[in-house]
Amino acid sequence: MKNYTKKQFLKDITAGIIVAIIALPLSIALAIASGVSPEKGLHTAIIAGFLISMLGGSRVQIGGPTGAFMVIVYSIVVRFGIDGLIIATFLAGIIMILMGVLKLGSIIKFIPYPITTGFTSGIAVVIFSSQIKDFFGLKSGEVPAEFIDKWKVYFQSFNTISIQTTIIGIVALMIIILWPRINRKIPGALIALIVTSILVKLLNLEVATIGTKFGQLSSALPAIQFPNISMEQVSLLIAPAFTIAILGSIESLLSAVVSDGMIGGKHRSNMELVAQGIANMGSALFGGIPATGAIARTVANIKNGGRTPVAGMVHAVTLLLIMVIFMPLAKMIPLTSLAAVLIVVAYNMSEWREFKELFKSPKSDITVLLVTFFITILIDLVKAIEIGMVLAALLFMKRMADVSNVNVMKMDASEEDDEAACSYEEESKKVQTPEGVQIYEINGPFFFGAADKFLEAAGELGHKTKILIIRMRNVPSMDATALHAFKRMIHTCKHKKILILISGINQQPLNVLKKADVYDIIGEQYFFNRIEEAVQFAVDYY
Repeated sequence: MKNYTKKQFLKDITAGIIVAIIALPLSIALAIASGVSPEKGLHTAIIAGFLISMLGGSRVQIGGPTGAFMVIVYSIVVRFGIDGLIIATFLAGIIMILMGVLKLGSIIKFIPYPITTGFTSGIAVVIFSSQIKDFFGLKSGEVPAEFIDKWKVYFQSFNTISIQTTIIGIVALMIIILWPRINRKIPGALIALIVTSILVKLLNLEVATIGTKFGQLSSALPAIQFPNISMEQVSLLIAPAFTIAILGSIESLLSAVVSDGMIGGKHRSNMELVAQGIANMGSALFGGIPATGAIARTVANIKNGGRTPVAGMVHAVTLLLIMVIFMPLAKMIPLTSLAAVLIVVAYNMSEWREFKELFKSPKSDITVLLVTFFITILIDLVKAIEIGMVLAALLFMKRMADVSNVNVMKMDASEEDDEAACSYEEESKKVQTPEGVQIYEINGPFFFGAADKFLEAAGELGHKTKILIIRMRNVPSMDATALHAFKRMIHTCKHKKILILISGINQQPLNVLKKADVYDIIGEQYFFNRIEEAVQFAVDYY
């Protein structure tokens, strides 16, 4: 803020007002689709949006409710009610703060791309399917939360379709799609809601509105209420809370990275997580829903000149003024128009181009993508992330085990001064290995996935072997299972009276061996920096 100018202040105010206009219909639509009253979406955008901008690690981040949370929020409301949602959101806030304090902001980048694409595309399909009833005005009663059961109900009740509702929904959809060709500053969603609300009122159409579903809407912020949290509730809601925290962290940090590229800045990921956590706790205290950084609104902020947190705070204050002044008019908004807004949101979230592109990836990545996608749709988002992460980890370990190997070198052992030398034929110094000397070279991470290969190689040591040289220059790391395998190798060699020499060991594996006293068992004099030294020792030993 040292170089903050009046010109930039005016740009921030303009950007904040425009983003507030964009956030207005989205906040209402996402709240209704999440199973809560429309004003809760605005409460979230106001409280969480202000706190994220004021405290966050990104200068231009715009926070609020997003489509990514709709699925998990709806499932929590169905299973645990509004009180359960408030507790889960509060717990998620605590988790995000802890993640930031423990400097785990960079860990989010280790979530594989196929998982994020899979659950994001799955969420988009679920959002789309949840809007069919309101878009067509189906008289189907309560719609099941499960994807297949939901579509069964839709097909069974499709004869109850309302022509008037469908026409209004199509009009809203066409306005949202075509309006950007006329004006990109004012969002098409807002124009669609205004036009269709006027049409329904003037033509006295029998179309369900927010007012017919929710009655009178409050135009004031609710009083702060601290959730009454018990250990039993924590045990029930900790899994959904973690899902909210992970989702919020991923989306907010992704949004921050996108904004960095647009403004040439650099966000502070850990501070961003702390701010997101405080914002979600604040939202819960006011009865709101989960919030995170919204990529589309953040991009709109930047494109309209927003460059400091002031723009995000102006966005929140503007939403508060709109709610106080115009909230009673929101009851006129047709539900089919809000469904049209969310259908467009679902399309934009679907990432179908990225989804299609991933089919050119290795089969393991395609498997993770499809498993995460279908579990998100058919079971729930929590299970999708859990199973997706476990599957991705297992496939990664298999891939690492495949590239890790133990080679038996049956040639002249040698090495140039340049460690990058890649073939023995090209090396200038050659030392003939005498009979009875065996050289094993371990390549790649030495972990539990590769330990069996090492033990198999150890089992092949013949009775003629007197000295075993283990070359470890290409081993960056070593874990407990590999250490156990190493100890078994030492035991086998002692039993067969084979002397072990170690060549070119890196610092991390060396530290592991020292900590486990294996270094002392082998003997300091049997560790060598280069393979020639080890082979020469073997020659002299004979």
